[in-house]
Formats: sequence, C-alpha cells, structure tokens
Amino acid sequence: MRAMASDYMYWAKTRKPVRFALGSSEVLPFHLDRLGVDVAGLELDGASYYRYPPLREAIGRMHGVTAERVVMADGTSMANMLAMAALLSPGDEVIAEQPVYGPLVEVASFLGATVRSFARSSPDFRLDPEAVEAALTPKTRLILLTNLHNPSGALAHAATLRAIGALAERVGAYVLIDEVYLYAAKPAQPSAALLGDNFVCTSSLTKCFGLSGLRCGWILAEPALAERMWRLNELFGVSQAHQAERLSCLALERLDEVAAENGDLLARNRALANAFFACREEILVAPMVHGITAFPRLLRGDVDALNDRLRAEYDTSIVPGRFFGLADHFRVGVGKPTEIVEEGLARLGAALDALR
Repeated sequence: MRAMASDYMYWAKTRKPVRFALGSSEVLPFHLDRLGVDVAGLELDGASYYRYPPLREAIGRMHGVTAERVVMADGTSMANMLAMAALLSPGDEVIAEQPVYGPLVEVASFLGATVRSFARSSPDFRLDPEAVEAALTPKTRLILLTNLHNPSGALAHAATLRAIGALAERVGAYVLIDEVYLYAAKPAQPSAALLGDNFVCTSSLTKCFGLSGLRCGWILAEPALAERMWRLNELFGVSQAHQAERLSCLALERLDEVAAENGDLLARNRALANAFFACREEILVAPMVHGITAFPRLLRGDVDALNDRLRAEYDTSIVPGRFFGLADHFRVGVGKPTEIVEEGLARLGAALDALR
C-alpha cells in the first residue's frame, strides 16, 4: 500500500516542547531584524510573481548554476515532492539508502513507486557505491540519497557520488540528493548538481541557516527537467508567497552574515558530543566530523524507553531510530546553544545510568 502520511513528521510536530532538545536537527533561528530590514523598501505589495527571477538567480549564484536550472519550492520537503513527482511513475523502482529519512521514501511510496534499500553500515554510515550497485536493477529509475547523511551526518565526497552517478546512467536512472545539511560540512562542499545532468539536488534555507520560517526551498536540475518540475509546481501551488521570496533574497544577499556564528557553534558542540560518546560504553557511534546530527547505536536497552524517560524526567529529547529504519539507534542534534547541548548531554547520561 502506498504511504498516505509521514509518521515521523506527525510525531515530531506533535511532541511537547522540551528545554534540552537534542532531538532538534537545525541551528538556532536567525532573526531577520538583525539585518536592519526596512519593510517599506521591500515592495511587499501583495502580488505574486511568476518564477521570481531574482530569487532563482541568487540560488544559482550560490551553487554555480544558471537560473534555468533552479526550481523554487516551499521548503526541502516540497522540493523533494516536486522532484520525485517529475521523475517517477507508478510501478517505477526506487533504491534508497538505509537508514533513511522517512519522508523521502514515503513520498516515493505515495507516488506509487516500489522502494528497495541498500545499507549504509554503522557506525560510520559511509556511502558505498558497491552497495548501490548490488541493489541496482534494470527497473531502477531513481537512487535516493542524503548528503550530509540524515540521520548520521556522514559526508559523501564527489568521487563517491560520481561513481554512483555512473551506475545510475547505466540503467537510465537519476540520482536525487537531499543536500539540506551539506552547508554544515567543513570545508564547504559543492552541490552534486555540478556532477552531471542525471543528478537532481534539493535544499533550503532551513536547517543550516535558521530561516525555516521563510520556507525557501529549491531544486537544482538540468533545464528540461526543471521545466517539468515548474509545471508540477503550478499544478500543486501555482507560485510561492512573494513576501517570503523578497525576504529570502535579502537573506541570500547577506548569507555569510546569517551563518557567521554557526560554524564555531557546531564545532564546539560536536566536540562536546564526541567527548560524551567516547565515555559511554553503552553507545556505539563514529565521531562527529561534519553537520548537526549524529546517530548512535544503543547497545543495551530500549531506545523508546530512553526517549520516554528523557522527556518525562529530564526535560530532554532525542529522536528514536525507528523513524529512520534502525530501532536500536537514535538521532541527536547539536545545533542549540552550547550550554543547552552540554546540559542535554549530561541529562542523556543520567537517563542512561538510570536505565542501566
């Protein structure tokens, strides 16, 4: 049966907020008033603009592509939906990484595709072209990836992605990569959209920039495919809210300023998390190198029981790994202020001790 909902998104959006939210997977919200926004000068006249060129051009400059390769969408989630709706027909075969961000495969299922998996192996969750090749069949029409990997934060380098692109080309498939966390890789990494026309990449100003309220998402694709996606966008939502488009242009003009504090914050918090993981014998996880999230394996105990105890007694959260296909793992995020992450890890340690 095809998916008709996202269990993870419903769960995530309906949990009671906690103070020490290790379950969060994004950096702190950035307040646009810090940029000295002059609302009177933003031409927020209520009109909508067809495929608003200034925003597409700004996204194109950000990634080194022309505006004709940029399709706008309401966040990365809708970008993934538009991309897959343009690429898939009922009965097509999709192969997806495992563990996987649930809404990706649920969209493919909703569109009538058959989803098969290949493993990214714990604890480092390295992307292995040989595993992709073993899962590939002549029926495969799409390979689904995230980079940085959601939930582990593992980085796939260009050589690995190029090899997977060659495998896809062999059977006439596309490679769709959700790159929403890629901007938290150090050093900075280029989009895989530059690797060839069978790569389609999605992202947004949400996770790594703290601008989720703008819902500024996009797809990078070769021009003919981008046009198909625009036509679907017109079917689903016609156009984006122009006020959000104008504010997104403003943010993109000063993106270095928007993200200025995030690199140091994440480096500090990753170091704290690595020190915590290293002293916990009941956890197996590769050290955090990039990104905002890690995906430890709980060697003893039940992850849901751990999460329930964290919420009930410690005002703290994690994300159970069952939402990514591995029930003995859990996702933690380190994008909150350092004092919140440090205390959250201490509370996670206390809950682990209590469950021992």
